[in-house]
Amino acid sequence: MPKLNFRGEQVDIGGRSLRVVRAGPKDSVHPLVVCEHGAFGCASDWAIVQDKLSAKGLRSLAYDRAGLGHSDVGPAPRDGRAINDDLEALLGKLGETGPILLAGHSMGGLMVRLYALEREWPIVGLVLVDAVTPDVFSLPGGPTAIKGFGRLLQLASAGAKVGMMVPVSFISGNLIGLTGDAGREKRRIHASAPHAHGAAAEVMAWPDTSRMAGAIELPVTMPVAVVTAGPHQARGPIKQIQETPARLSQYGYIEHVTAATHANLLGPRYADAVVRGVDHVLQAGSR
Repeated sequence: MPKLNFRGEQVDIGGRSLRVVRAGPKDSVHPLVVCEHGAFGCASDWAIVQDKLSAKGLRSLAYDRAGLGHSDVGPAPRDGRAINDDLEALLGKLGETGPILLAGHSMGGLMVRLYALEREWPIVGLVLVDAVTPDVFSLPGGPTAIKGFGRLLQLASAGAKVGMMVPVSFISGNLIGLTGDAGREKRRIHASAPHAHGAAAEVMAWPDTSRMAGAIELPVTMPVAVVTAGPHQARGPIKQIQETPARLSQYGYIEHVTAATHANLLGPRYADAVVRGVDHVLQAGSR
């Protein structure tokens, strides 16, 4: 995908670049909120949340993982450990040294959990936004569904090479409800063959990432906010799995946004729930 007319900046992390979108006051005393997108996602997904965080005087960073959006391809395999290596290199290149708060949407929840478990960076806590947890593989049909999703993305990559994803992008390319430049950018990325190829590589590595992230539990003293989409009654087993990290934390927070969907939880109608999760973690982390 041509790296022209996109929001944010390119940051070289060692011979290849990641697209980064930074928002908020540079002189903020608060921890940096690092936003990790889900499968087939990109930095654009977090545009509305970032605007709301900026209005509260909070700094945030969203980025396209390697091979997705406007970021260069990274070495295989594209599992959570490789992805977090990139994030750590990115934070170093940006001169960040202070504490961070990690927010992960969907499959991004695995990435931030793994980062918190394996990295020595000072971490205030986690906000898991309708996030995947390692326990999803315990659900009936879970492994089969994930494998099927990876194959679907491989087909999307092949179809995008001949333009088939362009009309699809006008239907499903902006379910979040992004507006302006972020909305247009999201649709362009959604129609991109390289983006679909990069997303498929991550999903095919999902089982390995899940094993890494589930190897041990998070520290009970780490603040964890869980914000989910949809009614509890319709998704009982999944909701229970999603709630677990917050229930195991001494500083847990759970909010179910009944009217929201998996995508539009990051959109204009429901993003305040994500911000409330961030507020909880920041307050708990300052104790």
